[in-house]
This record gives sequence, structure tokens and C-alpha cells, in this order.
Amino acid sequence: MTDLASPNASALDARDGLSDVTRGPSRLTGALSRVGMAGIELPLLLDDTAFDVRVDAGVSLDDEHARGIHMSRLYLGLDALTRRPLTLARLDETLAGFLESHDGLSDTAYLDLTGTPLLRRPALISDHSGWKGYPLTLRTRRSPRGFEAQLELDIGYSSTCPCSAALARQLIQRHFDERFGDASGLTPEAVRNWLGSEDGIIATPHSQRSRAHLRLRLDPGHARLPWQDVIERSEVALGTALQTAVKRVDEQAFALANGQNLMFCEDAARRLHDTLTTQPGVTGFRLDITHMESLHAHDAVATAQWHWPGSL
Repeated sequence: MTDLASPNASALDARDGLSDVTRGPSRLTGALSRVGMAGIELPLLLDDTAFDVRVDAGVSLDDEHARGIHMSRLYLGLDALTRRPLTLARLDETLAGFLESHDGLSDTAYLDLTGTPLLRRPALISDHSGWKGYPLTLRTRRSPRGFEAQLELDIGYSSTCPCSAALARQLIQRHFDERFGDASGLTPEAVRNWLGSEDGIIATPHSQRSRAHLRLRLDPGHARLPWQDVIERSEVALGTALQTAVKRVDEQAFALANGQNLMFCEDAARRLHDTLTTQPGVTGFRLDITHMESLHAHDAVATAQWHWPGSL
């Protein structure tokens, strides 16, 4: 930290008589856009969900002659965040405290939180459930323009390729013609048995684990962080959220959900775009879709945005 004591310091802190070299002038001049700390570990509470985060905290150094900032003041200002559930209002208060403790040095303060809160997710049919993590980053800034906040979320889901599904159906039709083309033995029972045999459905469409990376501009006046609401609505829109603990009945239901929600990456992007434009507490976004192909050695990607000013 730049405010640790130095035996060669000429400036003294009036409170304790210990030297503080940050109070002296710098031989090198120039304003700096951001100075602070990265990777601070804190336990925080989002709604009723506790999780560990890594925090990056900093301020601008606008006095081009100042030696440095007071990093310990930033660190101490973070401790209050661990005592109550996190809200945008409390983050704004923390940033205002950063600036107050650096009056005359800084006009902009930054606070970024990164972690993976866990939510307990029920199985589709059975009474099983399990924990699933949702990587999250919350970026906040207070500047002369006011308070700004952006939320980043990763949401995993399964996607089944519509083109692959159509090609598989075509192969099954061709195979059916070969088996029953002369209509011999064509009874409902025979067809049913054929459909349930390994010799019947000879082709299946390919599906892959997929990811939606959401960057959301938040309304500072919204009472609570909408992270869980965004997750819930996004998973409903996609229809094939990744599962945790499952039984065979759940796996079968998941296969049905994939078959009824065939998706190109473009389809997933449009579904989420329609959902997020009506999400309370969100005033803009950029979403990046990645389908990690099981057919190709590369990924299929799509991007959509709405009222997006760029990242903080």
C-alpha cells in the first residue's frame, strides 16, 4: 500500500506522528485514471445468498503533483459492505466515502466485485435438487456524471441444433421406408416396437453445452439487485437450463425440453433480447451467446445489445 510508513519520509501524519510519504509531492507528475487495489477477499450477502468475492477498489488520481492515494482508507471503507445485504445504494455510499477520504485528489471512484453465488435448483420432475453456480461481476463507478452500475452474469444451458435435428429426421424417414416400404408388417404395434428399438431411431441431433454472457446496465434507483430475477427469466426463455441432481425421469424430461426448444445461437440471442428489454431494473444490455459446438472444433456465437453505452 502506498501509505505505509517510510523512515525517509519528510511529511508526518498529525494523528499519530507517523510518516506518510503520500503527503509529499512527487518528482514524477501526471494524473492517473485509476489507482487502487485488486483481488481483495470479502464475504458478501446478495439477498439471502452468501458468497465470497474478490474486490477491485480504486480512485482516480487527478492531482498530477500528488505522490499517491491512501489505499488503507479504501480497504477500511469496504468492511461495512460485509455487514448487511448488498444494494446499489450501499455501493454508492461506499464510493462516496472513497471520494470523501480523497478530497482534493480524486473525482472518480471505482468498485468491482467478482464471485460465484450458488443457487439451489430443483430437478425437472423428481424431488431432487442441487447447487448451481452463476459467475457474477458487479462493476460500479461514481464520477462527476453520477453513480453507474453494470452487472455481468454467465448462464449455462443446453442447445440442440435445428439443422442437425432436421437431418436426423430425414435419415429416420429413409430408414422407415427401407423397413416398411412394401407395407409388409406395417401395424401400429410393429411401428411402435421399431421406434423403441436401437434399429429404429438410427440418428440423433447433436446438442452442446452453451453459455449466455450478459452485461446489464442497472437502474441506480431500483431497490434491489435484479440478479436472481434475470437468471430466472433467462432460464425460462431458453427452456433448457443446465441441471444438477437428476434421476432418469428428469433426464427424459430434459431430452424432451431440448427437442421442443431447438436453437441456433441466433435464436437464443433473440429470446434473451426479448426477455431482457422488459426486465425491471435494467436500462440497457449487451449479451454474448456461445454455443460450444459438438460437431465443429469451433464455437458458434451471436451478440445482441440494447441501449448499451459500453463497459465501465
